[in-house]
Amino acid sequence: MPKLVYDFAEGNKDMLVLLGGKGANLAEMTNLGLPVPPGFTISAEACKVFLATGSVPPQLTEDIDHHIDVLQQKMGKKLGQADDPLLVSVRSGAAVSMPGMMETVLNVGLNDDSVNGLAHQSGNPRFAWDAYRRLIQMFGKTVLGMDGDVFEDAIEAAKRAKGASSDLDLDAEDLQTLVGTFKAAVEQHTGREFPQDPREQLDLAIEAVFGSWNSDRAILYRRQERIATDLGTAVTICSMVFGNLGMDSGTGVAFTRDPSTGQPGVYGDYLQNAQGEDVVAGIRNTVPLADLEQIDKTSYDELMRIMATLEGHYRDLCDIEFTVERGKLWMLQTRVGKRTAAAAFRIATSLVDEGVIDLDEALRRVKGAQLAQLMFPRFDSDADKQLISKAIGASPGAASGQVVFTSAAAVAAAERGEKVILVRRETNPDDLHGMIAAQGILTSRGGKTSHAAVVARGMGKTCVCGAEELDVDVAAETITVHGTTIGAGEVISIDGTTGEVFRGEVPVVPSPVVRYFEGSLAPDEGDELVAAVHRLIGHADEIRRLGVRTNADTAEDAARARRFGAEGIGLCRTEHMFLGERRESVERLILAEDDAERDAALAELEPLQREDFLELLAAMDGLPVTIRLIDPPLHEFLPSMEELAVKVALAKERGEEPGREVKLLAAVERLHEQNPMLGLRGVRLGLMIPGLFAMQVRAIASAAAELRKQGKDPRPEIMIPLVGAIQELQLARDEVEGVLAEVAAAEGVDRAIPIGTMIELPRAAVIADQIAEAADFFSFGTNDLTQTTWGFSRDDVEGSFFSRYLEKGVFAVSPFESIDREGVGALVRTGAERGRSTRPDLKLGICGEHGGDPDSIHFFHEVGLDYVSCSPFRIPVARLEAGRASLD
Repeated sequence: MPKLVYDFAEGNKDMLVLLGGKGANLAEMTNLGLPVPPGFTISAEACKVFLATGSVPPQLTEDIDHHIDVLQQKMGKKLGQADDPLLVSVRSGAAVSMPGMMETVLNVGLNDDSVNGLAHQSGNPRFAWDAYRRLIQMFGKTVLGMDGDVFEDAIEAAKRAKGASSDLDLDAEDLQTLVGTFKAAVEQHTGREFPQDPREQLDLAIEAVFGSWNSDRAILYRRQERIATDLGTAVTICSMVFGNLGMDSGTGVAFTRDPSTGQPGVYGDYLQNAQGEDVVAGIRNTVPLADLEQIDKTSYDELMRIMATLEGHYRDLCDIEFTVERGKLWMLQTRVGKRTAAAAFRIATSLVDEGVIDLDEALRRVKGAQLAQLMFPRFDSDADKQLISKAIGASPGAASGQVVFTSAAAVAAAERGEKVILVRRETNPDDLHGMIAAQGILTSRGGKTSHAAVVARGMGKTCVCGAEELDVDVAAETITVHGTTIGAGEVISIDGTTGEVFRGEVPVVPSPVVRYFEGSLAPDEGDELVAAVHRLIGHADEIRRLGVRTNADTAEDAARARRFGAEGIGLCRTEHMFLGERRESVERLILAEDDAERDAALAELEPLQREDFLELLAAMDGLPVTIRLIDPPLHEFLPSMEELAVKVALAKERGEEPGREVKLLAAVERLHEQNPMLGLRGVRLGLMIPGLFAMQVRAIASAAAELRKQGKDPRPEIMIPLVGAIQELQLARDEVEGVLAEVAAAEGVDRAIPIGTMIELPRAAVIADQIAEAADFFSFGTNDLTQTTWGFSRDDVEGSFFSRYLEKGVFAVSPFESIDREGVGALVRTGAERGRSTRPDLKLGICGEHGGDPDSIHFFHEVGLDYVSCSPFRIPVARLEAGRASLD
C-alpha cells in the first residue's frame, strides 16, 4: 500500500491529484514559510479504497494515529484534553476545485468535558459553546445525515425566545441551552447520542468526507464541469484557529485581482468575530477586505505581503482564505482562483505585460467556452429600464426570466422551456440543480466570495449578490423592495456586471466582442477586454495548425462567417436550397413518370441552384467552398403522409377531385421507409435518380466558370455524401467528372474541382484506404458517424433517455456535443490514418457539430486533421481552441 498520509511539510502544489487542491496548496504555503496552522492530509488514494470497499484501508488508522501524535506534540495539547483541547477541522479537497460540493466539519474534538476547558482557556465561554453547537450542527448534518433545517429551526426558536435578530445576540447561556437542544435532536433523529470520543468524531468525519465525493450535488457538479469521476477527494486535517473569539478576530476571503473584471487591487470580504463558513455561506453580510486596514492594520499589511508573494509564486490570480485569531493572521487555503470569462482574458494579457508569463502561457489560460460567454448579448444601456435595486455584480452577463424561489421550481420551469431567475436569501450547495437550470441567480445576502458568487462564476452564470434592500420571503414567494412587491412568475432582469436588478425584461444588444469580430468595432476602440481578446486570438491564429472553416448554406451566412475569421466553407448543405418556393419543382421531380418529366423538373432547378452557388462562391471568393450534393431522403421535401391523407379525405367529402394530393400521397407511400436515415439518401440518391447529381454539378461548375470570367477566384469542392463502398464513389465520381468536362468545354474555362466524400459511416472509416483511391479529400460527418456508431437517432434519444444516461454516468457529456474519443473518435483516427496510407496528401476535415466544440477540436488536432468546420458564431471559439491545441 502506498503512503496514504502526508504532513503539510511533505507535500507541494504539484501533488494536486494525490493531496487535492487544499492539501497541496497548504503544503506549498507551509514550505514558503507562511503562517499555516499545522496539519496533515489523507490522500485521495485512501478515498478510492473507501469508495470501492466501503471501509478505510487498515493502514490508514495507524498512519492517522502517528500524525495525530506529531500534531499534538507540535501544538502542546491533545484531542479530548479537558483543560486545553486540541481541535481540528476535517475538510474535503479534490484535485479540481468543487466549491461547496463536498463536506467539511469544524471543531472536531469538542465534547461535554472539553467545552468547559476551551471556555476557561479562551476566557470566552460564549465562544466555546458556539464552537460546540457548530460541531454538533455540522456533524449531525454531514456525518449523521440529519436534515439541516432541524438545527436552523432550533436556532430561530432560540432567537425568538431571546427577542434577538442575530446569532451574535445569543449569549453563552443561550448557546449552552442550544447545545442541549441539538444533542437531543441528534438522539431523536439518529437513535444514538452525539459521540463524545474525539477519535470517533474524527474517524466518522473522515468517512463522511470520503462519501461526499459521490453525493448527488458533487456528481451533478462534476458532470456540469466535466470533471473526471474517478479522482476521489483527499481529506485535510488542520489544527483549528478561531476567527470567532471576539471583535479582534475574524475570517475572510481575498483575491489578488478582481475575479469579476481581472483588475488589480484589494478584493475580498471580511467578517469580524466569525468562522470561515459564515463568509462563504453568505448568511451574514461582510465588509470589503479594504476595511481590514482600519480594523487591524497589522494583519492587513501582512496579508497584502502574503498576497503579493502568492501571486508571484503561482503566477496567477490567487483565491485566499484566512483567519485572524486575536490579532494573529493564519492562512487556511489558497488556490488559483476561479474567474469570469472577462477576467480570464484581462488577467492573461496583463500578466504578459507584467513579464510574468508569455503569450503561449496566456493562451493556455483562456478557453473557448469563456470566449463564447463574452459573445453573449448584454443589456441595452439606452433602453427604458425600471431599476429596483443595485447590489454586487458577482458574475457578469445579462439575464432575464420569471422569478422562482426554489431550486425545484427552477428545474421544473426549465423543463417546460421557461427562462427563470433563481431568487434566494443565499444559496447553498443543495441549490446546484436550480442554479444550473436558471438563467441567473439573485441573492439578498453574501458578496463576491459567497457560495452563489463562486459557483456562478465557475459555471459562467449571471449572478447578483448582496441585494440587502430586497426582502426575500421564500415561503410567501415574494420580493418586497421600496414598497413594491414582486411575486413568483413575474419577470425581472439582472446585470451581473453592474449588479443592477430591473423589473421586467430588458432588451439586449450585441456584445463589444461580437462587434469586434464583425468588424464594426476596432480593437483600440473597445475596452481592455476587446483588446485582450484581439491579442490572444491573434496569437492563436499565428500558431495554430488547424484551419477553421464554416458550415454555411447562404451568401449571408458565408459573409458573416468570413467576418468572424472563417477560412472557407467546410459544408454547404445543398438540400437547404430546395426548400420554400422551390418545393414545387422538387415535387415535380419526385412525381415524374418518365425521363422527359424528370429532365424538365431538373431543368427548372438548375438555374436556381446556379444562382445560389454564384452568390455563395462570390461571398467566399478566394477561399475553398465544400459543397455537399443532396443528402436527405426525398420524402423530406414532401408534405407528411398524415397531412396529405387529411387533405385527400376532406376533398372527397366536399365532392372535389383531390388530383395532385392523391399523386403526392402515393409518392409519399412509395418512398416511405421504416428508417429513412438509413435508406435511400446520399450517394444512393445520385445513383438511383439519373441526372440529379449531374444537375447540381453543372450548376456548381457553371457558376464557378462565370465568376472566373469576372476575374474572381471561386474555389468549389464537390463532396459526395454517405459513401460506404469504393464502388459507390467511383460511379459518382465518373459522373461528376464527365459533367465537369462538359462545362469546361462549353464555357472555355478549365480549372480542376476537387472531388471528395463524407466519412459518416463506420464502414467508410474502416475501409478508408480503399475509398481514398477515388477521393481528393475526406470530411468527417461526425453527426451521422455518431448516430451510426452508437445506434442512436439524434432526434429521438436526446429528448428521451439521454438525461438518465447522463445521471447514471453512461457518458459524462452527450456524444453529439463532444466527440466520443473511444468509439467515434477511434473511427475518425482510423479513417484518417488509412486514408493517408493510400494518399499521403489527402486533405482531411470535419464538418459535424463537433467542429465547434473546444474539447473535440483538441482531438482533431491530435489525429492530424487539416481543418474543422462549424457554425459562423462558433468560429472565434474554434480559432482560439485550435491555437490552444497546438500548445498541448
